[in-house]
Amino acid sequence: MGGGVVLQGTADTDRVEAPVTWKSYMMCAFAAFGGIFFGFDSGYISGVLAMDYFISLFTGLPIPGPGASKAVQNAFVIPTPHKSLIVSILSAGTFFGAILAGDLADWFGRRTTVVLGCIVYGIGCILQTASTGLGLLVAGRLIAGFGVGFVSAIIILYMSEIAPKGVRGAIVSGYQFAITIGLLLASCVDYATENRTDSGSYRIPMALQLLWALILAGGLLWLPESPRYFVMKGHLDKAAQVLERLRDQPPGSELVRAELTEIIANHEYEMSVIPQSGYFSSWANCFRGSLLNPASNLRRTILGTSLQMMQQWTGINFIFYFGTTFFMQLGTISNPFLISLITTLVNVCSTPISFWIIERFGRRTIMIWGALGMVLCEFIVAIIGVTDSAKPAISAMIAFICIYIFFFATTWGPGAWVVIGEVFPLPIRSRGVALSTASNWLWNCIITIITPYITSTAGGGVDLGPKIFFLWGSLCLLCLIYAYFLIPETKGLTLEQVDRMLEETTPMTSAKWVPHSTYAAEMGMTEKATPHGIEHVESGKDTDSSV
Repeated sequence: MGGGVVLQGTADTDRVEAPVTWKSYMMCAFAAFGGIFFGFDSGYISGVLAMDYFISLFTGLPIPGPGASKAVQNAFVIPTPHKSLIVSILSAGTFFGAILAGDLADWFGRRTTVVLGCIVYGIGCILQTASTGLGLLVAGRLIAGFGVGFVSAIIILYMSEIAPKGVRGAIVSGYQFAITIGLLLASCVDYATENRTDSGSYRIPMALQLLWALILAGGLLWLPESPRYFVMKGHLDKAAQVLERLRDQPPGSELVRAELTEIIANHEYEMSVIPQSGYFSSWANCFRGSLLNPASNLRRTILGTSLQMMQQWTGINFIFYFGTTFFMQLGTISNPFLISLITTLVNVCSTPISFWIIERFGRRTIMIWGALGMVLCEFIVAIIGVTDSAKPAISAMIAFICIYIFFFATTWGPGAWVVIGEVFPLPIRSRGVALSTASNWLWNCIITIITPYITSTAGGGVDLGPKIFFLWGSLCLLCLIYAYFLIPETKGLTLEQVDRMLEETTPMTSAKWVPHSTYAAEMGMTEKATPHGIEHVESGKDTDSSV
């Protein structure tokens, strides 16, 4: 299975990755397009739930006329239980989709799993567009959720495995940027169709979801599979060909051979530490090791899952899921759809800043400072909201909400996705990223179920109003403490060097660590190896792939 690949590692820590060109950068960056799924699907529902035609169709209530009483206007809403179900069912689907994607990515490949996710997502979009009642809409969002789960989990894994170390953070941050683009497009479409008096008001936003699936699936058919997937399977000749294409290097390049050998040596090392012995054992490996050891698989899995939980605890999706209805409840805003569009635009314009700062200052640093900024903004919004309801005060609240979005978009938004793609060793990487992504969607689901009941009196809920920002601010304070004590610095390291860094440092000392050796040197692979000399590597991958 290894073919005629000749391996030659290096002991030089600066030569463990082949140089790349703009062609290879663009190949890696296209994969980030998958974020539009997440963003558009998350964003369009907020506006649709506030559309008059949609509310009338799904509740049977007539649209209130200009002279309708305040009581009639307040009653003209989607019931809280239905609103909670419609929004949260997508997250429930993505939770299970992300878990399942971890297996599919190891069995069939990273790229194939994402394409499959596009197909499933497309089916869900069609069902949503055809819906005229709650049942079919919920079924469509659940199925679409499975597709989003496939894509959101594995696209991060795919980008992390193909991207060059020097720009990996920026490229994976492109996924978050694509999410913001999706949110913006959803807001624009909602804004354009909100006043339609036919089914096009909600069907146009729903139908447009299918376009993103077609673009991503079509583009991925032209992109290569992850070379680390081929190494895990023992297909070293295919891994070499993919790396040559990704790094835009000629066949037989010594630089590609050195990078490939380092990937193989790292995998051999990880397999020797925790061998694979069966399907259930492979999942159990995600939870092996000591809780006190920062490099243990258990600690890495806890880091990934808790980091995604914390990202949801920032409260950002409260703005993008329920922002339109929240701004309507403030009472002094004439067009809440426009305000929602502005907050989304702030998100889009802020995220590209992360491309630079995540590589300039590092993951750990920006997430500490980002959490601090969010804490201050959330508490300021809450304090203003409970002390003054005049129009200038509402304007100040919106301004600080926009600043809060800026801090999220430049730090925790992209940072959480970047880190989970970097901290897992190859034997458990697909499952580790899947579990982390599933955690994001689980907490997304929990928050979307609970939030309608604490922002509206309908359905027996309690309307906290602006006081809800005291809750988000307190949770952001926990994010600040979490970032300081638990997030390691992975800037400028290959995925294999991240493994070594976690073994030799703690999160608080990780920023000072520099590479001092290579896995190829330690595994005795710095001399030229004949194809026969790598048979033991292939058999190890066969054992792994049979899991």
